[in-house]
Amino acid sequence: NEYKSYLSMAPAAEGTDGSVSADHGENSYIIRPNFKDKFRPAVVSNAIHEVLEEHLKNKAYDAEESAGWCKTITEAVKEKVKSLEMDRYKIAVNVLIGEQRGQGIKVGCRCFWDSDTDNYAQDVYMNDSLFCLATVFGVFFY
Repeated sequence: NEYKSYLSMAPAAEGTDGSVSADHGENSYIIRPNFKDKFRPAVVSNAIHEVLEEHLKNKAYDAEESAGWCKTITEAVKEKVKSLEMDRYKIAVNVLIGEQRGQGIKVGCRCFWDSDTDNYAQDVYMNDSLFCLATVFGVFFY
């Protein structure tokens, strides 16, 4: 079996021109996000689900096109999560697409992070011919 994967990273408050807002360059001495500003896995998981449904509905697995789908979906998920305005979070998105043949798959990840502020969310989309696993990591930018 062949799997396609793509990873994209960006600050959550990145400007449209690629620049990071001035808030990230100045010392704010904030070492923990406010409760309302924390990374919310349930909300992010719903955003991932919406993007996966939108991009993969009625698609059949194609080994040639799946790499492009991974990149497109990764960028769409990143933009959707950034629109949730979780200030001071660095967002990393990983998308994996594979052919559905009834097999199992195990995916692992190791990170060094602060369990009080950092978190992740994921969603799986499956149809008769493909599966897609999308994971979003939110890491607080001190």
